[in-house]
Amino acid sequence: MADLSLATLVEGKPVKIEKDGKTICVTRVGEEVFAIDDTCSHSDASLSEGDVSGFKIECWLHGAEFDLRTGEALTPPAVAPLKTYGIHVDGDSVTVEI
Repeated sequence: MADLSLATLVEGKPVKIEKDGKTICVTRVGEEVFAIDDTCSHSDASLSEGDVSGFKIECWLHGAEFDLRTGEALTPPAVAPLKTYGIHVDGDSVTVEI
């Protein structure tokens, strides 16, 4: 069962999904798709409401940036990394692997 359709993922427009009790931010960058914890490690803010620039996502609340590929916190005020999740793309089906 797919979590999302590749056709519905617009580049640079993060989408929030719920899977297995986790809230996950899914983002398309070019032909790649990334999944990262949706809640900023600095404050209780949803990253899916943030801005994407290249492989970075910026938290809308305080401006902390995270690497979509690794979950690494790139700029303060966040210092703790976020969990990333594997993505499986099969045709138009996108599945987040927990």
